[in-house]
Amino acid sequence: MGITITGLGPGNFKHITLETWELLTGNNPVLLRTAKHPCVETLKARGVPFTSFDYLYDQAGDFAGLYQEIAAAVIEKAKQGQDIVYVVPGSPLVAEKTVELISLQAKAAGIELTIVPAMSFLEVLYTRLGIDPITGVTIVDAADLALLPPDLATGLIVTQVYSRQVASDAKLTLMDYYGDEYQVTVVRHLGLPEEQIINTMLFELDRLNGIDHLTSVYVPPRPVSTKVFSLDPVVDVMARLRSPGGCVWDIEQTHLSLRRYIVEEVYEVLEAIELADGVKLCEELGDLLLQIVFHARVAEESGGFTMQDVIDSVTEKMIRRHPHVFGGITVRDAAEVVVNWEKIKKREKAGEREKVLDGVPIGLPALMTAYKLQSKAAKVGFDWQEIGPVWDKVAEELAELKEAAALPAAERCLRMEDELGDVLFAIVNLARFMGIDAEIALNHTNNKFRRRFDHIETSLKQQNKRWEDVNLADLDGLWEEAKKKEVKS
Repeated sequence: MGITITGLGPGNFKHITLETWELLTGNNPVLLRTAKHPCVETLKARGVPFTSFDYLYDQAGDFAGLYQEIAAAVIEKAKQGQDIVYVVPGSPLVAEKTVELISLQAKAAGIELTIVPAMSFLEVLYTRLGIDPITGVTIVDAADLALLPPDLATGLIVTQVYSRQVASDAKLTLMDYYGDEYQVTVVRHLGLPEEQIINTMLFELDRLNGIDHLTSVYVPPRPVSTKVFSLDPVVDVMARLRSPGGCVWDIEQTHLSLRRYIVEEVYEVLEAIELADGVKLCEELGDLLLQIVFHARVAEESGGFTMQDVIDSVTEKMIRRHPHVFGGITVRDAAEVVVNWEKIKKREKAGEREKVLDGVPIGLPALMTAYKLQSKAAKVGFDWQEIGPVWDKVAEELAELKEAAALPAAERCLRMEDELGDVLFAIVNLARFMGIDAEIALNHTNNKFRRRFDHIETSLKQQNKRWEDVNLADLDGLWEEAKKKEVKS
């Protein structure tokens, strides 16, 4: 007993190979997976006897169960002791699930199996569309599109697009990969007189007429960027550092112990931006990224989340909060973008933030915290309408600080601290009205002070002078010199 499997080719009778024809006209029973194939009428006309499994299609609940039934029936026929010929549409080893199942079951049952090559629709498709498969092509059943890798770089051939519903499901999946208006090619009845090759956009895929069991879709490869990057190297390094036998210090770290480092890296990034130093900015962004990878690794080890979860989460958020780019919303200007962003954010956080000032992180620098508190209060109307009263408030708080400084020593200290805080809070409010981030502004001034003071110190060393050798007027002169140097640069 044995099973020989072959194929009827892509459609036209002339595509049946001579070897297949000899099998079809031999003495062994011929079993067709389906008689719904363009050349079957020719087989009938030439007196080729066969039976088909079309009766199973009508009662099948799904294709997975159907293919299992067909494979089981073929194996059962073979077990009766006669050699049989099982024939599929196209080629036996191109998108044929029953052949895969029969191969497994025949081996388990000790049945001899022979697979005869046949022409598939792919050869016709390659020729019609001018595709050389050596450049890379991925072939997938429409039912398995969800299994495609997100970074697929090859062209894609989607088979078994046999109905408008299947085309609709395929369209929705593919639009997530390629976008709504990506150009694809729909091929129908390749190699037959009624052959059709239609170029269309993805969103129109299920609107085409005549979609049937001889329909496939070709999706050309996406343009490849000149440089592909991956987070894998730094993720792998961190995994190695945290693994047994890795770095003792890295292994001991927790989310809490790492807090200070991520803050430090943020400020070093800001410094690089202030200096307009591209090389330094690249390095500092790498250090900041390392901290993010570090936290993700710590979380992954405890079953919390992974680096991929971090990337997926922020990607989904950006798409969700930019409906004017990824959806059908239209905006007039950047101000409306901000308004939409806040509305979407408010919906997302519904139930999490019950009070107006909820959502301001506790660990932020004080100036940044003041800015965020004022901004949140302003959203509900607790704010001045113009900048004039803000200037008055700054003057008022400065006057109160002067008054506190004049108090007796016993009560002066606490009052001055309190009033100085009010002055700073008012200054932050003034900066907000001017569209300036007070935290960044002060950081800019800190860096400026550092540069000018470094100039003074370097100048003294060049003159072989010590700090005690010069007076304040001398130092002030060097300070002015540093300012002029900055202006020139």
